Amino acid sequence: MRQPEKGPNDRIVVGGHERIRPFNTRDTYPEQRLGNDLAQAVIAGNTVYLRGQVAQDLDTREDVAIGDPAGQTRKVMDNVELLLGECGARLEHVVSCHVYLTDIRYREAVYGVLGERLVGVHPVFTGLVVLALARPQWVVEVTVTAVLP
Repeated sequence: MRQPEKGPNDRIVVGGHERIRPFNTRDTYPEQRLGNDLAQAVIAGNTVYLRGQVAQDLDTREDVAIGDPAGQTRKVMDNVELLLGECGARLEHVVSCHVYLTDIRYREAVYGVLGERLVGVHPVFTGLVVLALARPQWVVEVTVTAVLP
């Protein structure tokens, strides 16, 4: 396979699309036997696709707000806003969100934070309750799609 073209600010271009913050899961999840090449975001045309965001600092990989669904959601949205900014987008450009919860009882706390951060945006939402996320301490994960103007 052809080596990806390097770009500025931790970006690469593969298949004509820009990958933001590329990484390999062997570095992100050293306790798991994985080796997938992924990116935190992909810009394809004028559409921005964000990887599912969890309560983890994107630079240090430190988990945040363990045991606090609202606190985890605030970190998730901080990550979303940061990544969108790196892609040239803002929260107002969000068109779709998928929200994954590990317990339906977290819905009010999580959606409360999401509503505060996305007030006036009116994206479509899909909410799912799942058995678990990639790490047991994570209770919420949000994927986002945005469209650049």
